[in-house]
Amino acid sequence: MKSYKISEILYWVVALIASYESFSQWEVNRHKAYIFIGFALLSIFMALFRRHFRKKFKNRQNP
Repeated sequence: MKSYKISEILYWVVALIASYESFSQWEVNRHKAYIFIGFALLSIFMALFRRHFRKKFKNRQNP
């Protein structure tokens, strides 16, 4: 159960790093910034997806 929480936190960290990189690359290289925005959105989606299934699994174990 702890590994699910750790992977969720890692997805949030990746989203923060990708967001920072997209803002720092915005004026230098827009194409690269768009790629980082895509990674950030994907990481946020995966973190929320993991959170949903972690809570669903937890509720199933504790009726």
